[in-house]
Amino acid sequence: MAAIVVLAIAVYFAYTIGTAIGNDRTALGPHTGWLVVEKYLFNGLIFRGILVTLELTALAMLVGIALGVILAVMRLSPNPVMSWVSWLYIWFFRGTPVLVQIFFWFNLNLVLKSVDIGIPFTPLWLHASTNTLIPPFMAALLGLGLNEAAYMAEIVRAGIISVEHGQTEAAQALGMERGLVMRRIVLPQAMRVILPPTGNETISMLKTTSLAFGASVTELFTRQQQIATATYDVLELLIVASIWYLVMTSILTVGQYYIERHFGRGSTRQLPPTPLQRFRRMLFTFHAPPPAPPELVPAAPAAPPSEHR
Repeated sequence: MAAIVVLAIAVYFAYTIGTAIGNDRTALGPHTGWLVVEKYLFNGLIFRGILVTLELTALAMLVGIALGVILAVMRLSPNPVMSWVSWLYIWFFRGTPVLVQIFFWFNLNLVLKSVDIGIPFTPLWLHASTNTLIPPFMAALLGLGLNEAAYMAEIVRAGIISVEHGQTEAAQALGMERGLVMRRIVLPQAMRVILPPTGNETISMLKTTSLAFGASVTELFTRQQQIATATYDVLELLIVASIWYLVMTSILTVGQYYIERHFGRGSTRQLPPTPLQRFRRMLFTFHAPPPAPPELVPAAPAAPPSEHR
């Protein structure tokens, strides 16, 4: 009964939304909203926005993972300066909104007109304008990547401390240096703890790239907004963007599952079934197996004779 009620509510909600979009009216007159969705679903501008979204996601995650590993090692370092610098970085970037950070890098020219790098009193000197060094795409990349590094640092740190410390002591007793122990002993085992939240962060980053509109980056959300501004099909273009975000996140979810399955081979005796295997099992074991014929049922063993005194 509960399943029927939930299914009825879901069908009613989908029918109501679908009908409302189909009978949408705009300032340009009545039209069928789903035809507009179909018209712009494979539009060239939308595809270019998707490419920018994927590029920004990949580069921001590379920056976040690389810097996050460094910050995690610094946080676990016995050197108090390294540990405190890492803690301050994580505290600051986790405590401020991503959109604020993107706006900061995008408007850095207001407080810093140029960047000068070099050795004083020598001709080795580099002078460049801030707008030249940090165009809109770079501003969005810095805002997203540096913010992601703070979260990845905590994820990597959690994975490192999940490995039993006795293994580190045993490796050091064999003469292995700290860096070698980290690369060969700790990180391979910590990957089982690091990968699931990293996959979630990647999916979250794909959607967070929509905040790059604040830096005038023409990613997917900005592209659909530009088209909607010109055609007044606001809701239809939002549906188009949502469909493509769902497609991309679904692909990332499948990839995350198989990567976790690969690194989890040594943690369990038997790997969990894949979605395809679960689907097959559901099809073939949906009904209980029929009872065996009486002649095939083995007879129960006879009870031993009771002993009487």
